Amino acid sequence: MTVAKETVKQMDGYKLHTIKTNKFKTNTIVFKMKAPLSEETVTFRALLPHVLQSSTKQYDTTTKLRTYLDDLYGASFYVDLAKKGEYHVISFTVEIANEKFLQDSTPLLQKGIDFLTEVLLNPNVDQDQFDSATVEKEKRVLKQRIQSIYDDKMRYASMRLVEEMCKAEPYALQANGMVEKVDEITEKSLYEYFQHALKEDELDLFITGDVDENQLISACKELTFTTRTPQKAEGTIEHQVDQVKEIKEQQDVKQGKLNVGYRTNIQFGHPDYFALQLFNGIFGGFSHSKLFINVREKASLAYYVASQLESHKGLMMVMSGIESQNFDQAVNIIDKQFEAMKNGEFSDQEIDQTKAVIRNQLLETADTSRGLVEILYHNVIANEQIQVEDWINQIDRVTKNDVVNIASKIEKDTVYFLSGLEG
Repeated sequence: MTVAKETVKQMDGYKLHTIKTNKFKTNTIVFKMKAPLSEETVTFRALLPHVLQSSTKQYDTTTKLRTYLDDLYGASFYVDLAKKGEYHVISFTVEIANEKFLQDSTPLLQKGIDFLTEVLLNPNVDQDQFDSATVEKEKRVLKQRIQSIYDDKMRYASMRLVEEMCKAEPYALQANGMVEKVDEITEKSLYEYFQHALKEDELDLFITGDVDENQLISACKELTFTTRTPQKAEGTIEHQVDQVKEIKEQQDVKQGKLNVGYRTNIQFGHPDYFALQLFNGIFGGFSHSKLFINVREKASLAYYVASQLESHKGLMMVMSGIESQNFDQAVNIIDKQFEAMKNGEFSDQEIDQTKAVIRNQLLETADTSRGLVEILYHNVIANEQIQVEDWINQIDRVTKNDVVNIASKIEKDTVYFLSGLEG
């Protein structure tokens, strides 16, 4: 079974990833810029893509830029920010119709690549600084974006757990930057940082669709950057837990948020990673998991409860919503389910069901062009070469003993509880 065939070609300053598939009637172009997370740059990087997507030299207002995209059969263009382990990743995505399915022979793929080239290499800059009105507008929006995390208590609790658990580690930083640093950024300093990022970031261009690699190499000839040796994150995933931290915070909330962080010390690409995925799925990853059945269904303690992995940082997080008075009972049941995993108290049926769900989840994600790119980008972060079908095959090979062995390596690190003001 071949889910997708990826070929990688070294271009001028970046890697071109061609993913040939006739599954989609559109072509998707994704450009990714990766650099280590750092306090000095995180807010610059959070602001930068939104300024770049607002206008370019040729399309010097957002209206002109969006009108041009509409003329390309409603092409879409958006940006995104993510933390992947201790890296900060900026993504630019252009989705455009494949001209093979149109009566018009306009070379839309070439136009999409040319548009991305315009955004990156011909930004709306005058005298070595970005357009001031655009920067000021995007600074206001960025502050609102950061504030929105504080207003969404589920996201806030997840953020606070990471801040407490990973103090003094770059991973504690938020992908959207630091609100107190936003006003320090000027049109000039942002442009200077952009030039720096273009010279030093690890750059990858993914193009997914019914495309030809040789044609793409020719189509990308104008998109060139300087040769570089990308910076590596200094952080290590190895971390010994000396003592479990317990952090309690009170705010005016109706529903308490109980989040628990664990150190797995295993990241994507490690031989034990696939057994860790099985552990997470049986423990709390899915609706048939131990946490869902025991904390939510049997004890009726949680409005929601689930666990998830941070694949490039070696962490596992449990998130739950509970009544404040149920804190001790909920922590106790979560701990008991963790011990049950260590003792191998799960059935072959649970293993088979979890393997099936992970397999379906992977195939479902790979069934969208954006999802396929995100799966393959794991390899860039981890410097690996694991294809989707390899991933599925490795999951199938995991045994019960593998899962029990993994359980013995996972350490509880931090308990964070956001409760209401009552009592």
